[in-house]
Amino acid sequence: MVEAQTWTTRRMSNPRLHTLDTNDQLQLDIPQTPPSDQRNNGSNINNNNLVTTSLIIASWYFSNIGVLLLNKYLLSFYGYRYPIFLTMLHMLSCAAYSYAAINVVQFVPYQQIHSKKQFLKIFALSAIFCFSVVCGNTSLRYLPVSFNQAIGATTPFFTAIFAFLITCKKETAEVYLALLPVVLGIVVSTNSEPLFHLFGFLVCVGSTAGRALKSVVQGIILTSEAEKLHSMNLLLYMAPLAAMILLPVTLYIEGNVFAITIEKARSDPFIVFLLIGNATVAYLVNLTNFLVTKHTSALTLQVLGNAKAAVAAVVSVLIFRNPVTVMGMTGFGITTMGVVLYSEAKKRSKGASH
Repeated sequence: MVEAQTWTTRRMSNPRLHTLDTNDQLQLDIPQTPPSDQRNNGSNINNNNLVTTSLIIASWYFSNIGVLLLNKYLLSFYGYRYPIFLTMLHMLSCAAYSYAAINVVQFVPYQQIHSKKQFLKIFALSAIFCFSVVCGNTSLRYLPVSFNQAIGATTPFFTAIFAFLITCKKETAEVYLALLPVVLGIVVSTNSEPLFHLFGFLVCVGSTAGRALKSVVQGIILTSEAEKLHSMNLLLYMAPLAAMILLPVTLYIEGNVFAITIEKARSDPFIVFLLIGNATVAYLVNLTNFLVTKHTSALTLQVLGNAKAAVAAVVSVLIFRNPVTVMGMTGFGITTMGVVLYSEAKKRSKGASH
């Protein structure tokens, strides 16, 4: 009996051999299951965010493709052959809607221009912006939307050139190699485009180069923290300046376009709806660009931009029935693939530098 007690005492003194008695209680910190209403609320929030993001992306596609199709319809099919005046209406619309969004709705905080130097920088950007948009709209008079978008997809090529010429910025060999299919694809598309027009091609290339130049120059002249402007505030200042630049140009080149537009509106009031709708969608392009970046990321916007050109080309062919060739589609595909490779190469290059 004594030996049994001794053995038990030794057993209890060894923690590794200790066993739980029936009266012992095992304490575990098990988190409580949240009530069903909290689980449902969390699920509803995620679903609402998904729905909101999906609607914003759909709106982005609608506005970006819609403004292209409306411009093409007005300038080529409806017979309103005044691309400079149409661009000026876009700028006036962007100025009015931007003012309402920032100062009335207070969508984003209002930022002021702090110096004459900053104003001159914004004015320079406005001039480049005018050139790019006017050239792009003019090209739609002569080229189908599908070919216009194929040329526009070469923007990274011009961006790399201007970045090197202006800032002496060199990219990696992988980035430059990725630009080869971008150029090769547009060469293939150009040689096989049934509705090729030399002047339309040249102004479309000018528009693409202008868009690339604006992005490079903007990255240079608005780099300091004091001069950086939110994209919506930058549009608020650039749009009226662009309209002021375009006013004398449209009067000189396109003649008495105001009287012509009023006369057209009297004979066909539908043009008023077309012009107002077109100008409104032009502003929505800028607004949805900001919303997509806010609710997703700049990378998502870049991916959507890569896909937008192909979607716009397909939709335009279905609507306007412009002829396409297998080689033309192949060239467009090569260019689009090159843009994707370029984006991936740039991403890897930035990751390696950090």
